[in-house]
Amino acid sequence: MKVYSLTGKSGTGKSYQAMNLCNEENIESIIDDGLFIYHSRVEAGISAKRQKTHVGAIKTALFTQDAHQQDVASRIRELSPDSILIIGTSDRMADKIVARLGLPPVSRRIHIEDITTEEERETAEKQRIGQGKHVIPVPTLQLKRDFAGYFMDPLRIFRGGLFGGDRQSERTVVRPTFSYMGDFFISDSVITDIAVCVGSESPGVAKVMKVYENTAPDALDVDVKIAVDSNARFWDAALDFQKALAEQIEYMTAFNVVRVDVEIKAIV
Repeated sequence: MKVYSLTGKSGTGKSYQAMNLCNEENIESIIDDGLFIYHSRVEAGISAKRQKTHVGAIKTALFTQDAHQQDVASRIRELSPDSILIIGTSDRMADKIVARLGLPPVSRRIHIEDITTEEERETAEKQRIGQGKHVIPVPTLQLKRDFAGYFMDPLRIFRGGLFGGDRQSERTVVRPTFSYMGDFFISDSVITDIAVCVGSESPGVAKVMKVYENTAPDALDVDVKIAVDSNARFWDAALDFQKALAEQIEYMTAFNVVRVDVEIKAIV
């Protein structure tokens, strides 16, 4: 296994640039902030960006917990990638991660200054400091459940795919808890308000009558009772409303919607 490292101070765009670097150097896998990523898929680990404090994030990135370290090291051995990129804030940190995971020594060290301009690093730093945005080099769908309840946006790049080919690659932007001044909460009534708004714009739906939900950010179940117009195609109206409601709840709250049940309760 050939081990690379990409290092630079926090907020300079390492995770963003990692996918381009892997594409150019044909690197198969990445270790980034506690995650083992293989061919754009999270195979093992716990993201440091889910921790509530900076100290907790650092410990997670360094695999200080034995269970976390063993889980990732075992998965790396199982998949046995030909190459792996270690992302860290310094060469020393990269070496600590290598030692902790039992990997071969770093054979090539790359610094963020080697592959980016000063302007690019300044832009990345503004995004980090000003908006609390952190990039994870995997598609949003891969992180949806792990980061439910956090604000996520897909950041798609159309200039070639990761690990060769012309397919679209995607990063995910998250805003971790430790990047805020405090916690944020979403009231139970918000889901009802979203359902009412979606219903008012859904053809065939006359009224949203009742909404039941568990407000669990990682596994939200929604049960909605609606009234439909007498001249509507009931099945189509309910199906379109169901799809639109799930999409809007996930977009507006970052909750992971696992089920939306729609019951036609009345015809008007």
